Amino acid sequence: MLLHFTAAVMALAFVTATPVEAAPALVPAADREVVFTVDGTATYGTLHIPAHRAGQRLRAAVLLPGSGPADRDGNQPPALTPNTLARLADALDGDRVATLRFDKYGTGRTGLGAYGDRPEELDYPAYVRQARAAYALLRDQPETDPHALLVVGHSEGAMTALQLGGTVRPRPAGLALLQPQAIRLLDLVALQLKAQIAEATRQGQFTPEEQRAIDAAVDAAVTSLRAHRPVDPTDLPPPIAQLFEAFQGTNGRFVDSDDAVYPPDTAAALRPGTRVLLTCGTNDTQVPCATTDALTAALRRAHVGGPGRVTLPGVDHLLHDADHPDSLAPAVRNALRRFVAR
Repeated sequence: MLLHFTAAVMALAFVTATPVEAAPALVPAADREVVFTVDGTATYGTLHIPAHRAGQRLRAAVLLPGSGPADRDGNQPPALTPNTLARLADALDGDRVATLRFDKYGTGRTGLGAYGDRPEELDYPAYVRQARAAYALLRDQPETDPHALLVVGHSEGAMTALQLGGTVRPRPAGLALLQPQAIRLLDLVALQLKAQIAEATRQGQFTPEEQRAIDAAVDAAVTSLRAHRPVDPTDLPPPIAQLFEAFQGTNGRFVDSDDAVYPPDTAAALRPGTRVLLTCGTNDTQVPCATTDALTAALRRAHVGGPGRVTLPGVDHLLHDADHPDSLAPAVRNALRRFVAR
């Protein structure tokens, strides 16, 4: 009995002497300004790191804005300030996803950079290279997991996300294509213009004959732009004629290079199994759901993973609905949560 009692005491002493390891410290959420150089231009952005345990590697996403001079927050001040990308970063923070968003060419602190004296040379591939450099910067951050990187693009940014998905290393774990530009640029512009003219005709601003003449003139303008010929403005209403005029000259190279991309063709380069979310809103007049049909089919052929296409009832192009005009619609947040869920 004495021997057994002594062994038990010794075992108890051994257990109680074992030191208790302290839990890893919690690092609070933080934003930090970052800068990276691509094609001779310093590009400025915001890296948001959610609260996390010290030493933890986080999932992380590059956020890409839509067309036009949209800055790191997704704004085109002073006229348009929906804060699309800032709100997406906030939503992803709730799922412990780090985010990087940046001022693309012509916006914010970045400005035109190396293209300041030659803006006519700025083309769509330059924006893709800028996004690729942002992805590399995010990959190399000490808080991010390089094997759990995401690309989240809105509108034209979604088309850029597709470009990155088949070319960057390591390949992204997932792509979120939010209200994506899913057909050629000038085809999308023509579709939008014809929809506006049809609505104006319903309101009595044009006769059906005038509508047909304008639609034909829009098609002719697209053909001229693709053939690098001047656009005939004769049958175009002044605002539409001015739009097509803006697509020439300084902006001609960008429009031509953007229009050359057919997004469904880029899906084939994605790694099979890549998680892909594609959203379309039933109130989105800029990117109607039907324009995403060919891209949705191409993604299936590429054997990517889900959630796939998600239709967002009542959601517009800026990711709002009638009850949430100044914030992300709940349907958008729910779709993102499904996308980032492990």
